[in-house]
Amino acid sequence: MKKHLTIALFLISIVSFSQDLAILKYKGGGDWYSNPTALPNLIKFCNENIDTKMNEKPETVEAGSTDIFQYPLLHMTGHGNVFFSEDEAKNLRDYLISGGFLHIDDNYGMQQYITKELKKVFPNQELKELPASHDIFKTAFAFPKGLPKIHEHDGKRPQAFGLFHENRLVLVFTVESDLGDGWEDQEVHNDPADIRLKALQMGANIVKYAFEN
Repeated sequence: MKKHLTIALFLISIVSFSQDLAILKYKGGGDWYSNPTALPNLIKFCNENIDTKMNEKPETVEAGSTDIFQYPLLHMTGHGNVFFSEDEAKNLRDYLISGGFLHIDDNYGMQQYITKELKKVFPNQELKELPASHDIFKTAFAFPKGLPKIHEHDGKRPQAFGLFHENRLVLVFTVESDLGDGWEDQEVHNDPADIRLKALQMGANIVKYAFEN
């Protein structure tokens, strides 16, 4: 029992004091590896604009691995199916309630799958839309209307949903925005400079919020 407590405290201390992010690899067949240039570009933007000192080559960690506890922020994306085993769901829950933060960015087509799988992580919670007044929309850059629209898919408005533990926001799910596409190299999607900047600024807000809360 004492040994398990020591390990738990060690893992919590890593989450609390490290400053890096990682890509979350998951099962189910969805393309967790989407947008390969996105996170390196976001990290570079954060290092240059909000004084982070992150490794510009993010590591990949699996949902069931204790490696996730090395990172205060995990990023997850994709277009398709997502599956968490019971052990993976427990591992993610332990990570989130011990100080970790998960950003899930729907790259289009992910919502129906991740919504179901998150019920394994927090069975008694529903995703709640974050109001435009939430601190995550103003930690570094101001977004008075909330989540910005980066790519058009179904003509729906962009939304950011959250899950909470003891009043702390531990997970943000961004939908109908496609922030990750806006973080990619310019030639990938040929987005205008102002759109890419909005995506990077909102991404920086998520990073800053995750690191400071």
